[in-house]
Amino acid sequence: MSTSKREEVSSHLRYIRQELRDLDQMLCDDGLLPELTELKEVYNSLDALYQLLAGKTKKKPKPEFDD
Repeated sequence: MSTSKREEVSSHLRYIRQELRDLDQMLCDDGLLPELTELKEVYNSLDALYQLLAGKTKKKPKPEFDD
């Protein structure tokens, strides 16, 4: 894996970890589930990371969640 790709993956992972920490903190503080849009953002971040690692580009998928 090239250095720039490693840096990009590292950046994605840092962002995802921070988002997951924030969601966990919300659950612990309020006892509530996070907003659906926040979960979608984390899912999309994980998907983008997967696509980066797999080296594939794909068309924009149809939303899997009902709004």
